Amino acid sequence: MKHTDVIIVGAGPTGLLLAAELRLAGVRPLVLERQPRRRDTPKAGGLGGQILELLRYRGLLDRFEAACTGPVPPPRFPFGGVHLDFTRLADPPLHALPLPQQQLEGLLDEHAGELGADIRRGHQVIGLSQDDAAVTVDVRGPDGPYQVTASYLVGCDGARSRVRDWAGISFPGVTYPEVNRLAQVTLPDTVSVLGNGDLDVPGSGTIRAGFTRTENGLFGVGSSPGSPDVSLYTIEDESTEYDDDLPMTVSELQDSVHRVLGVRLPVGEATRLSRFTFKARQADSYRHGRILLAGDAAHLFPATGVALNAGLLDAVNLAWKLAADLHGGAPAGLLDTYHGERHLAGARTMLHTRAQVALRRGHDAAAEALRELFQELLADEEPLRRMGALVAGADIRYPMPGTGHHALAGAFAPDLILHTDQGLTSVAELMRPARPILLDLADRPELRQAARDWGQRVDIHTAKTDQRPADALLIRPDAHIAWAGDGAPGLREALSRWFGTPKP
Repeated sequence: MKHTDVIIVGAGPTGLLLAAELRLAGVRPLVLERQPRRRDTPKAGGLGGQILELLRYRGLLDRFEAACTGPVPPPRFPFGGVHLDFTRLADPPLHALPLPQQQLEGLLDEHAGELGADIRRGHQVIGLSQDDAAVTVDVRGPDGPYQVTASYLVGCDGARSRVRDWAGISFPGVTYPEVNRLAQVTLPDTVSVLGNGDLDVPGSGTIRAGFTRTENGLFGVGSSPGSPDVSLYTIEDESTEYDDDLPMTVSELQDSVHRVLGVRLPVGEATRLSRFTFKARQADSYRHGRILLAGDAAHLFPATGVALNAGLLDAVNLAWKLAADLHGGAPAGLLDTYHGERHLAGARTMLHTRAQVALRRGHDAAAEALRELFQELLADEEPLRRMGALVAGADIRYPMPGTGHHALAGAFAPDLILHTDQGLTSVAELMRPARPILLDLADRPELRQAARDWGQRVDIHTAKTDQRPADALLIRPDAHIAWAGDGAPGLREALSRWFGTPKP
């Protein structure tokens, strides 16, 4: 029976990025995917939020941006039937990268494969068990059934996760009785897109840009300068259970628009057609023994544009902790911090997506007043920035044990420009190998000496930077700050807490 370090069930974006991050950390992952090939059913239409910064820190963002065939839309995002409009800000707190999920999975597949990940498609997990030493998996592959064992298994197998069920992890929450349809389409010459984004439809008049609410649902339309496509969006209350693998058609979209607006909207070619229901569910635990969950297997959010960001950040948080455990250097309880940190992040995402449900689903005068007041508050820069950081997942401060921590502790490391003896570099460039770093910004030899015993696990760098935030930063492989300050005792305590007993 073959043994590997980590089995990943599911070769969607979360599973593929987890495999790549594990390979960066020197771990052997085996990815088992039941589908024989990557699915071409349109799902997510792009990436957004904090994961874009993380990809930049890994040196991957340019590669992903180069794969985009259409223009990047202006930073204006739907939020529960209103909009977060960052177009007037020079430095928006929320960005998006239009990249259909099929292309995204292709890029992540290439990246993981280049690093040596073993990805097996057409291999379905049909059962599993675990004990104190390993997880044993029964697999049905193209050449017949077989078994494989691993030290850990991660379920990245989506909303209907079999891994979650086999592990006995509950998945409480609600399913909202509504169906959402989202499309990127061209329009025939008979339909005009006006300068303000409104649509002029012959025989039906003008359909205004943005959201239109009727007694039958919600309709949305948006366009980007320079792009021939327009985005169409409908929400209707339905109890129909659709097969996720059954593609939506243009005819189904047009029927939905007609039911909501009472207008027969002519449509040309479609570059994206997707249909989904909204659920608000979060696993009680992201870990049961040697089985862990990530992505949609761990959480489902009742709003668009956040699930991929959350799932990919799960993967980055988990990978280095699994690797530390497998390499024998993990301090006690390190792997449990995966649940503590990412469940907290999931709860923050659940907070704002449930708020979107309240904004979106209300139909009476009080709900209209709530939406109007909310949009009015977002006219001010400070609440607009705060909402942007919340939706991006950039406001997360992972809890640090003890008291008296620096304000940066637990936060995503800022991308400081660094002056070193070798020339200019940056925090982002130092994070590309996905290793922990101690960044001495004040030429403090006693701090470097305090960290020397961890030299095999932590890379030590000395640099200067403008507007130094602290004398030194201890940065984890997931680019979050484990410690910031100026005292050697505090640094040694943080090194032990996150990177284990030192090896002189």
